[in-house]
Amino acid sequence: MYPVCVRYLGREDAKDVLQEGFLTVFEKIGTYKGEGSFEGWMRKIFVNASLMQIRRSDALRHAEDIDETPESGGSLDYGVLEQISSREIMDQVATLPQGLRSVFNLFVLDGYSHAEVGAMLGITEQSSRSQVSRARSLLQEKIKKLYERKK
Repeated sequence: MYPVCVRYLGREDAKDVLQEGFLTVFEKIGTYKGEGSFEGWMRKIFVNASLMQIRRSDALRHAEDIDETPESGGSLDYGVLEQISSREIMDQVATLPQGLRSVFNLFVLDGYSHAEVGAMLGITEQSSRSQVSRARSLLQEKIKKLYERKK
């Protein structure tokens, strides 16, 4: 579960949330109904613990709605992606600002809808959309730079 917490918080905060998450798992183990995988049930606890930490730190205070999502600088060439490992991509995701990283993780990696992301983080659905768009644009720039360094 540590990688789940790191994905949302970074290494230092993840250690504290990991401990908090396991305490919650042990306290709530009786509520697991056997529906779905145990790992999935635990993952949800750790994601929620990470999101509570993000809300406590007020990392999303600068999240704002925008009427029009800015166009990104274009999509990445698949040749670029073939030269970069998934680990390197996840390392670049980890460098996104915490608010953008949280929304990106929930929507892109965990598969929540924009409405669900908004409800989880206390932001509007439109803000979720704009934050994902900003995260994707920034991530594309970071990956292009990484690729250029590797050439």
